[in-house]
Amino acid sequence: MENYIQGNKEAWEEAFDNRAESWGVDITERIPKEEYPFFEKEMADILRGIDCEDKTIGQFCCNNGRELLSLVKSGRAAKGIGFDIAENQVAFANEKAKELKLPCSFEAINIYDIDDRYDDQFDIVIITIGALCWFEDLNRFFEIVAKTMKPGALIFLNEQHPCTNMLASESDPEFDPEHRKECLFSYFDHKWIGNEGMYYITQKSYHSKTFTDFTHSMSEIISGMCNNEIVITGLQEFDYDIGGGFTALDHTNFPLSMIIEGKKLG
Repeated sequence: MENYIQGNKEAWEEAFDNRAESWGVDITERIPKEEYPFFEKEMADILRGIDCEDKTIGQFCCNNGRELLSLVKSGRAAKGIGFDIAENQVAFANEKAKELKLPCSFEAINIYDIDDRYDDQFDIVIITIGALCWFEDLNRFFEIVAKTMKPGALIFLNEQHPCTNMLASESDPEFDPEHRKECLFSYFDHKWIGNEGMYYITQKSYHSKTFTDFTHSMSEIISGMCNNEIVITGLQEFDYDIGGGFTALDHTNFPLSMIIEGKKLG
């Protein structure tokens, strides 16, 4: 396993071990009562419009499993399989699947290490906010994803817009609240290394093990998909933040999030 990936695994597991008491509690509360909870409205609208019934759904970088559990329940899917690197988060997700009596299973694995056991498994794949940045090589990432998709399978990617890569967030030394839209970093090439923790899980500041992530341009994302027999069938861009870092720029005409839809050839 690459050093940065092993480091991220340890940092994510540390964050989950120090999670706030409220983290993940609403999974078993909301999923039985709501349709498509934990998805942004536009993503939920897309998912409502596709046939998930009796299908097998995969999610890459599934975190605590809430989105996959939500889609399997609301879409009446036959099965859901989620992958994430943090062993304790995966164990938590498997517990929630049992509590909800949903046909989902979760595996703790480096996405790059997914083997041919999962070839041609999925009818639908979802990738949500905060997944792509943990992989230095997106072509390699989408090569793995595409192998798990059946011919004709659909993929839905709801992520932070690449333009936000140029902005400073409030935790960056370069941040200036009077110039939030100022582009301070390279759009094309930036590696981030930090020990500021994962606040949205822990709800506290702490000196963490090292997180390493990478920014990617729109062309890297689109090329990574197209190079691996995934045809782009839709692209929507939105002026609202879904990652929590740029909400002050919501609805100020700056691209903050997006949905990419695709279909595997064949």
